[in-house]
Amino acid sequence: MPHRRLALLALLGLAAASVLPLRAAAPDRPNLVVIVTDDHGYADVGFNGCTDIPTPHLDSIARRGVRFSSGYVTYSVCSPSRAGLLTGRYPQRFGHERNPRFLPADRTAGLPLSETTLADTLGKIGYRNAIVGKWHLGAHPDLHPLKRGFHEFFGMLGGGHRYFPAEYTLRETAQAKSEADSYRLWLMRNHEPVPPSDQYLTDELSDAAVGFIARHRDTPFFLYLAYNAPHAPLQATEKYLSRFSNLTDPRRRTYAAMVSAVDDGVGRVLAELRRLGLEENTLIFFLSDNGGPTTVNGSRNTPLRGNKGDVWEGGFRVPFAAQWPARFPAGRTYDRPVSSLDIFATIAAVTAAPLDPARPLDGVNLLPFVNGQKAGAPHAAIYLRKFDQGAFAVRRGDFKLAIPKRGDTPQLFNLASDLGETKDLAAAQASVVAELEALRTAWNARLVEPVFAGLLESPAAKKAPKAK
Repeated sequence: MPHRRLALLALLGLAAASVLPLRAAAPDRPNLVVIVTDDHGYADVGFNGCTDIPTPHLDSIARRGVRFSSGYVTYSVCSPSRAGLLTGRYPQRFGHERNPRFLPADRTAGLPLSETTLADTLGKIGYRNAIVGKWHLGAHPDLHPLKRGFHEFFGMLGGGHRYFPAEYTLRETAQAKSEADSYRLWLMRNHEPVPPSDQYLTDELSDAAVGFIARHRDTPFFLYLAYNAPHAPLQATEKYLSRFSNLTDPRRRTYAAMVSAVDDGVGRVLAELRRLGLEENTLIFFLSDNGGPTTVNGSRNTPLRGNKGDVWEGGFRVPFAAQWPARFPAGRTYDRPVSSLDIFATIAAVTAAPLDPARPLDGVNLLPFVNGQKAGAPHAAIYLRKFDQGAFAVRRGDFKLAIPKRGDTPQLFNLASDLGETKDLAAAQASVVAELEALRTAWNARLVEPVFAGLLESPAAKKAPKAK
């Protein structure tokens, strides 16, 4: 009898040993954190060379994971960029090509209801989803985050906000009669206005993010932490301003303080994941929603040309990094072009989330590219269209085609040798221009016109010809 027990235990041990490697190779579905800053300059993080604004916690994401030196977003202003990130599709495909006005009575002024969000998709496989911060994808009740796949919301529905609670003077959404008014609304928790606290806004958003992680430590979660900083208005507390007494430009100093507040908040999020033993299997992406508006908030896009709103690199090439200790390599710089579109595609692939075949993704799974399983470029080309301006950009490999505004002759640049886009090669490289023009024309033919009126729409834009 004892011999039989020993034999049985030995067999069980062998069976367990055969299972263990499989479990180690297939970890549980990761927790997911996507951190987005607003109007954050390409050069204003340490991992892109910034020296006057320390960002140790943002830098740690790149150090413990991958820095994407050629990371792009789908648009060079806020709302369409966010629409692309959360759908994994170019927003020009579904008409979200302007910043919507703050119109709570208009259900068309925002992310079209026909589109599926990353939160919709993850909810189907048991994730708990939260957005903390800036929504900017529609203020109508049907466009609310809790109607778009999120289970929790704390933040603002509009395109920005004041940072000091004493300035939150409007309680009800209906009281906001203008964009400026929407910046003074009380914050919302789910559907309810929240009385102003005594906290600086960025700190309050960081608190909410940490609280969400703590509450859902035992459930796979998706946290979309969408800071509105360092978007205007330029406002910071003395706690953060005092760190930059050496900066003599008051605008740069306040901007630096706002970025530093974000970095502190990201540090708290990372510390909470570490404290709860979740960091190893949490996939974190960090990026800005577009390039810095250098003349507005004191940001810098060096060495890139241009600003927020442009088709130049400074408009839609952004600070971009990701970490996932369980699966991503550490300390790698990945130079080939990637896109915010790839966030949805990567998450869908690693979680085996179901996709809607009627709305194919434009992004790709980055995991096999960053870990060396796949060579070559993730994208055949990266595209940008700004319908109202008749502006385009196409990047393929090292070459980039740019049409700054309607009627302009296409310009060509080699970004490998001319990152600042200073030398137009169109005349000398006519065949390359023709190839990229063919790509642009084919892509543009698959797009639609904007479906809602937007902010700062010019008379010229209203008379723009229809897209082909």
